[in-house]
Amino acid sequence: MPRELVTIQCGQCGNQVGYRFWDLALREHAAYNAKGVYDEALSSFFRNVDTGVQPYRNLPVGDGSGSIRTLKARSVIVDMECGVINEMLKGPLGDVLDTSQLISDVSGAGNNWAHGHHVYGPQYHDAILEKIRATVEACESLQSFLLLHSIGGGTGSGVGSYILELLADEFPDVFRFTASVFPSEDDDVITSPYNAMLSLAKLVEHADCVLPIENQALIEIVNRTDAKLAAAPGAAVPVAALGHHDSRAKPFDGMNGIAASLLLSLTSSMRFDGSLNVDLNDITMNLVPFPRMHFLLSAMSPLTSSRDLARAAAPRTLDQMFGEVFSREHQLIRADPRNHTYLACGLLVRGAATISDINRNVSRIKPTLKMVHWNNEGFKLGLCSRPPVGLPYSLLCLANNTAIAGTFSTMKERFDKLYKRRFYTHHYEQYMDASNFTDSVEVVEDLIESYQSMEGATQPPPVTRLKPRGVSFT
Repeated sequence: MPRELVTIQCGQCGNQVGYRFWDLALREHAAYNAKGVYDEALSSFFRNVDTGVQPYRNLPVGDGSGSIRTLKARSVIVDMECGVINEMLKGPLGDVLDTSQLISDVSGAGNNWAHGHHVYGPQYHDAILEKIRATVEACESLQSFLLLHSIGGGTGSGVGSYILELLADEFPDVFRFTASVFPSEDDDVITSPYNAMLSLAKLVEHADCVLPIENQALIEIVNRTDAKLAAAPGAAVPVAALGHHDSRAKPFDGMNGIAASLLLSLTSSMRFDGSLNVDLNDITMNLVPFPRMHFLLSAMSPLTSSRDLARAAAPRTLDQMFGEVFSREHQLIRADPRNHTYLACGLLVRGAATISDINRNVSRIKPTLKMVHWNNEGFKLGLCSRPPVGLPYSLLCLANNTAIAGTFSTMKERFDKLYKRRFYTHHYEQYMDASNFTDSVEVVEDLIESYQSMEGATQPPPVTRLKPRGVSFT
């Protein structure tokens, strides 16, 4: 039975990542669907639409041998500025995006979480809910929602967190995943510490699983990739070509390509066969030991943003990749998980590997990791038979690790620097009560404390045993 994923891309960043995601997804399915049929794998992300009738008619998968008519992404697209949306519609993927599933405004949220959450959210509540319901009704077996957004601006953070609450209220039984782009410390949005703190509190309360992606980490990865490609003899690729092989490439294409590759690897098992298939719901079941501690560090190998993976990625053995995904350089946030405690770890392999290969590498790596004492065997393994195009295999590591507490602490420190002098708070208090700030801080502080309490808990606490006292007779 088909298992569909409904994607909601919100704000400029969310839509740019989403656009690259659809681009790479189409390329991957084109490589593995030589007959051009509408099969179950393709139906996970796309509807097959007959545009020759009015209204348009969705064609079922059937036995997986039907021809492709017109593919439409299972996506709801939201932005309070129309610039990025208009650009996407004019691009080569414009026909893949369903214009009836777009919601946009013209003025934007002004980098203000409160404006997005308390003004645009309620204003477009009915329209957003209607389009989400229409997308859900076109699914045969909906598995999860996936929200793509950033938490540093206004629309992605404010409207994005409003949509997350909406999903929790209207579709409580459907898992809610988010790919949330965290702002860097030198972010050019002066109010990003406020937006990030307010958004983070909503992610804690309403998401089932969050994949944090840090802007600064992406920048460092792209720069390292550029340097390696430029240094390789006969394999130099211009910086602008990271993601596009022409001069029209944009500065963020490489960063967006990395985030999109993460999502493709995450969803590979729900689209293709494998010896150890892992549904998205399996990830929350196995990697989230406590409801609010659902933030997973992501690392990939090979790690490249280029469409031409075979050209950009140096040959790697499976053993090399298992070593790389636990290194600091391959994390999508700036953290070193090996110096901290693992609560659980997921390893999703794609390609020509065997279960014995995976088990051997887990046995080799496990003694070097600090696993929490009550989950020493906390590895969830996945094996999908289809690798990324042009590669023999790839590896995605998802880790619930206490290192994320450092990221949250840094975000709170940036928030405190502004909030202690009440800089810019009057812009937020036009739309919300000031208690939203303090309430959000309490939620985040509690989350930090929860992760810190697990730090170093690799050995069970000593058990106090009562010594029997002798009985005397007088």
